[in-house]
Amino acid sequence: MKLRVSAVQYHLHTIESFDEFSKQVEHYIKTAQEYDTDFVLFPEFFTTQLLSIDKADGKPRTIQDLPEFTDQYLALFTKLAKQTGMHIIGGTHVLREGEKLYNVAHLFYPDGKIARQAKLHITPTEIKEWNMTKGESLSVFETEKGTITMLTCYDIEFPEIVRMAKAKGADVIFCPSCTDDRHGFHRVRYTSHARAIENQVFVVTTGTVGALPKVDFMRANFGQAAVITPNDIPFPPAGLLVEGEINQDMIVTADLHLDLLYKVRESGSVTTWRDRRTDLYPDW
Repeated sequence: MKLRVSAVQYHLHTIESFDEFSKQVEHYIKTAQEYDTDFVLFPEFFTTQLLSIDKADGKPRTIQDLPEFTDQYLALFTKLAKQTGMHIIGGTHVLREGEKLYNVAHLFYPDGKIARQAKLHITPTEIKEWNMTKGESLSVFETEKGTITMLTCYDIEFPEIVRMAKAKGADVIFCPSCTDDRHGFHRVRYTSHARAIENQVFVVTTGTVGALPKVDFMRANFGQAAVITPNDIPFPPAGLLVEGEINQDMIVTADLHLDLLYKVRESGSVTTWRDRRTDLYPDW
């Protein structure tokens, strides 16, 4: 089975309305549709762009205001998934449950269904500055194109959680990310390669680019999209199908051949998934 994926290097800049946000999102979606994409991935925290919209009282918006846009966000991406027939990973959006804020990845199906995966590992900045709360469980999601999961940014840096996702059947890990400097970017990028090798899965990742001068902790972004493979003969030697130009407003696209994954798991140069020692370290 083959699926085509596109990853958006989303350009953050100050906007004046939700309509302006919608038009930017639709531009990327239409571009992916022109490439006959099956899945399109947006970055983590890209909806913080909405916090640059001026409030009526002139006061700056904070992360506490972001859940106010949830209904509009859900309606927009549900509509676009239905219109295009694509599966859209709408990056992450901040949801409020009671007094708690969660950073949640959303998968929008073409039939209107919405699946959610809260970020499981929270960075010190998210805790200290934004008072975010950790998600409590991991899910994988069945689609007509295969089984996927969504692990957000810092999540990919923990091998245990990706091992669990693969054990639950995931063949493709979608990793929306948001990093503000080279150090954070390379942590996510290098560990994405490691997870692809360890579990013989595909990893699709992307990040935010540009800047939001009016939004705290979103003033700097360092991002690049990539489609990452295991390192074996059927795939590129560097385990990289495609990558974007660093910090540029763009979209990248590649084809994932699941049959190749199944082949290398059984008879590749190495068989890391089959050779794991579950007698010493169980999958969960």
